[in-house]
Amino acid sequence: MANKGKKYQEAVKLIDRTKAYDIQEAVELAKKTSTVKFDATVEAAFRLGVDPKKADQQIRGAVVLPNGTGKTQRVLVFAKGEKAKEAEAAGADYVGDSEFINKIQQGWFEFDVIVATPDMMGEVGKLGRVLGPKGLMPNPKTGTVTFDVTKAVNEIKAGKVEYRVDKAGNIHVPIGKVSFEDQKLVENFNTIFETMMKVKPSAAKGTYMKNVTISTTMGPGVKIDPSTVVAK
Repeated sequence: MANKGKKYQEAVKLIDRTKAYDIQEAVELAKKTSTVKFDATVEAAFRLGVDPKKADQQIRGAVVLPNGTGKTQRVLVFAKGEKAKEAEAAGADYVGDSEFINKIQQGWFEFDVIVATPDMMGEVGKLGRVLGPKGLMPNPKTGTVTFDVTKAVNEIKAGKVEYRVDKAGNIHVPIGKVSFEDQKLVENFNTIFETMMKVKPSAAKGTYMKNVTISTTMGPGVKIDPSTVVAK
């Protein structure tokens, strides 16, 4: 821990904690303050003025990042017949029905995202207790329960990320890797920021965008001034 502590303390010194940066500067700083040896993930965090306990203030969905996340998602599709063929043609890593349900029940998790056709949800629902806590349950709100399996697989492979507000009103979304060019991270961040503004619940009162930061895996957070984000 001491080792991480020292590197972390050095990184923190580069950031003015009293300042909110524009996104361009924030990206540069986040990359500069990455303290790990691997290609760390860059993450955006939003603290929103919403009450997630109220049904009309829950925020959940998905968005395709223009430059992807730097991670290739392994996609499992639950489908039959023609839809199974479509999923295979679209590049899904695994396609099937009951055999994969059995495998998951036995502890198999060699995938990142599940897509299911609506007619399969009766079967997939049996996995709720296993998939729910891991955040892997397909959901119409995130476009993962659909008959358009080609579009779903293509979007996930292109860099689709899901977002969901937690109990404290926070949303965390990956926007790429430290190895990305600054501009690509900025574009990805802007896409997420615009999406957060678009999904603001009409019932939310007071300041909506309370705090915005970006950080790298195990790196310090860099605060962003929302007024400097250029929304299209």
